[in-house]
Amino acid sequence: MRPSSAAILPSRDEPETIAAVTAAVDAALDDPHAVIVHADASDHSETAARFTATPTRARKISLTGLPRGKGTQILHALPHLPDPTGALLITDTDTRNPDADLYRALLAHADSGYAIADYPRYWDEGNLTSHLARPLIAATTGHDVPQPLAGDLALCAGIINAVRTADAALPPRLATAVNGYGIDAFLLLTAAAVGPITTVPASCPKQHAASFPHLPQIYDEAVPILLALAANAPAPPAPRTRPPRYRPADRHLTPDQQAFMLTALDRLAPRSSRYDARPWPLPLVDAWHAVKTGVLPNDAARTLRPHYVHRVRLWLTATWTTAERADILTDAHTRLITELADHPVWSHTP
Repeated sequence: MRPSSAAILPSRDEPETIAAVTAAVDAALDDPHAVIVHADASDHSETAARFTATPTRARKISLTGLPRGKGTQILHALPHLPDPTGALLITDTDTRNPDADLYRALLAHADSGYAIADYPRYWDEGNLTSHLARPLIAATTGHDVPQPLAGDLALCAGIINAVRTADAALPPRLATAVNGYGIDAFLLLTAAAVGPITTVPASCPKQHAASFPHLPQIYDEAVPILLALAANAPAPPAPRTRPPRYRPADRHLTPDQQAFMLTALDRLAPRSSRYDARPWPLPLVDAWHAVKTGVLPNDAARTLRPHYVHRVRLWLTATWTTAERADILTDAHTRLITELADHPVWSHTP
């Protein structure tokens, strides 16, 4: 008999979307023995009430009043999974277009490994993914995952056990990061050392709350985890001969939208032409080398931060076509792989 799957839905004040996400997850599970665990850290009770009121075949467990942080909410939910051998689906709960077929496909690919959604992203979105997370993970693990920080994923029981073990062994600073937005990188990089990783393509961009306003917190929690685990990853297989495929979706960015994003970036790091002296992705190479030689990941991420912000600021203000942007991402990705393969020992002198 096939083990029953389960799902974890971490949320914080998403009453408008939780019911539709729950219904789509239930349709994907399609099993009265399955369990959906709602891991809620909302300021108000409406999100949990709407989850509880949504009809499902699967049994529902509602965890409320949890400590705030995506990672800690997911980790709090793990002990409530009923079948230690079943696959686990984790989904974002701010999604306005939840897709039961996508969730079903993720579960189907997670019997013995890790499956993660691959949504096309608009060119101005996913800045941490496209410029930093995807190429760094590809260069250090051999896994080219287009959306490694995607919140819709599924994992097998073996990887769930590896996650529990790895989390218990984290030093306090990194454990704090994993309790927040660092959880996505932590799950994928833990899975990369255990079993196969499958990407499941989606046909259209995901409709969800904008993440850019949270970029400072996302950066501070995700990048130390990326640097720490990437620096300790086993040597990857030989680089692929085909360049990676980036597919930034086109859309118009209004002057007001651009001004809002640039103002947010100005609060993150000052403007300075000196960041052009070592063009991207070479500052990322330096950060990886620094961690490998004993610099704390949080400190390396702090040093990298103004260079990363400079890269994103240039990305948002340049007048490149969508095709040119895809080529620029591909070139940076390929150069990072080459730099880390050719220079495994830090030789750069600031």
